[in-house]
Amino acid sequence: MATVAPKKPLLVSLKALWRTLIHGPGGETSHTKAGRLIRWARIGVLILVTLVTLQSVLLVAGAWRNDLAIEANMGVAPAEVLSAGPRRSTVEFVTPDRVTYRPELGVLYPSELATGMRIYVEYDTTNPDLVRVQHRNAALAIVPAGSIAVVGWLIAAAALIGLALLEKRLERPR
Repeated sequence: MATVAPKKPLLVSLKALWRTLIHGPGGETSHTKAGRLIRWARIGVLILVTLVTLQSVLLVAGAWRNDLAIEANMGVAPAEVLSAGPRRSTVEFVTPDRVTYRPELGVLYPSELATGMRIYVEYDTTNPDLVRVQHRNAALAIVPAGSIAVVGWLIAAAALIGLALLEKRLERPR
């Protein structure tokens, strides 16, 4: 005699969570025009927060890919910081073959640099425009990217709560 395996509690919980996120706290599909609009608004919020989260993951993945490219063909050179900012700093460095480079997109991981500083940079010898400050890596991208994702989810949670309250108010008998 064959026995049917019980549903896994985690799967049941995830389905219930998904139904609540899409259909609201009651989990019931509303057939009113307002209910359908609120459901579509919830779906829109979930799509946006998923895109923000994906963007954050891709930000870290891109930084990691750049680091791998630099480490595969690494060159090290002294550089001078030409301009410094919290998100973008430009540097100038000379490679051992006496070619001067000013990477158009600046240097990776530019925090705590000041104009005129003398630093060491690590660069990809096959693509000298790919440059990072020496001893810095993609781990520095995790906190900003994670912060973006967390703030996105906090805003989404507030929006979903607001939509649930709005739906409750609209369905209340007058």
